[in-house]
Amino acid sequence: MSVAPGLLIAAPRSGSGKTTVVLGLQRALARRGLRVRGMKCGPDYIDPAFHAAATSAPSFNLDSFAMSTPLLETLASQVAGDADLVLAEGSMGLFDGIRQETGRTGASADIAALFGWPVILVLDVSGHAQSAAAVALGCARFDPRIEVAGVVLNKVASERHRRLVEDGMARIGLPVLGAMTRNTELTLPERHLGLVQAGETDELDRRLERLADAVENSLDIDRLIVLARPTRLHGTGNAKPLPPPGQRIALASDKAFSFVYPHVLSGWRAAGAEIVPFSPLADEPPPEDCDVCWLPGGYPELHAGRIAGAKRFLDGLRRFAETKPVHGECGGYMVLGRSLEDGDGNTHPMAGLLPVETSYAKRKMHLGYRVAHLLGDGAMGRVGQRLVGHEFHYAAVTQSDPSRETAFAAITDAEGNALGLAGHRIGHVTGSFFHVIAHG
Repeated sequence: MSVAPGLLIAAPRSGSGKTTVVLGLQRALARRGLRVRGMKCGPDYIDPAFHAAATSAPSFNLDSFAMSTPLLETLASQVAGDADLVLAEGSMGLFDGIRQETGRTGASADIAALFGWPVILVLDVSGHAQSAAAVALGCARFDPRIEVAGVVLNKVASERHRRLVEDGMARIGLPVLGAMTRNTELTLPERHLGLVQAGETDELDRRLERLADAVENSLDIDRLIVLARPTRLHGTGNAKPLPPPGQRIALASDKAFSFVYPHVLSGWRAAGAEIVPFSPLADEPPPEDCDVCWLPGGYPELHAGRIAGAKRFLDGLRRFAETKPVHGECGGYMVLGRSLEDGDGNTHPMAGLLPVETSYAKRKMHLGYRVAHLLGDGAMGRVGQRLVGHEFHYAAVTQSDPSRETAFAAITDAEGNALGLAGHRIGHVTGSFFHVIAHG
């Protein structure tokens, strides 16, 4: 079975400029009238929202470790079945992943191999010239499952620099599909956890238009389209993602609570659930006619004062939790706790529904895949349920009351090494720093 053709835009390492190229290409192709759809490899909440802004269509994540092959094919078929071209974006370096069996490492190369998408390699050539070809050649030969079909040169210093790099590419037979010069005006603003969210980026549409103009002027887009190959699917494409935690889901949704995977929301709706958004920053409580409340991750540490002062929200959340399930992921977990210390060292009272205190002032990165085994029934599932997801945050727990009786889950890393107990489960309320991607 094959549907719309696709390409995977990847790079040898992070910071090479692949997001700039992807967004520019997506908007440029959309301006030509093509139905272009984006997808993002790996656990990333932020980039899919930019894809959606560039293409005016939802973008899903694809994760070869956290998702089963049937689920990957289901998501890809939904996207490729409604598109003229799929432009997927890699994460980190093309082969960067975890130690697992081939095809299950979480690396972008796994996705290219599974769906037969040729790889377009974005190379940051600042600091070298012909040697860039050696890097590209290594990527082209490292994994026989994939095809590197061409390269895009980024941060080219001059025409002479470009010619030198192209000479190297000619020696190894890799087509150069274009070159982009160093241009800080095209850079999207960043903060901790990645880019500033799409909904918060000033003049985002104007920025996307400028990216599209730059790509139109720098890349051979017609040739790039020709390189795309049909999305290869083997199964029926009807795997079920996460089941909804309730029939009517009160979903916190604003600048402080925004980290929800599009495939999760799509799966809930497909299962018949209704998602009712509300804004804690606007001091809105969870609607009382909902049967479960979900507080996703986001940036509560940047809005802790407003959340602490949102009396209607906090009081309504406490009333809701008396009789109905409430779950908090990462930032949502912090808000369910007793207090949150912001980056300036100011401590703000939170909902007090879970016995945990957190701090963003004492920053330490926590990053990696996680496998959770639920220790009790709740919004996330029944006791013993295995969930696969990840952890990515800089906040730390400063005080907690952990015990097996109140912990949310037992956690392991991707290789099965025990990491101990995580989060809390008190009454109808559960929460942890764990972000769920799929059932295990």
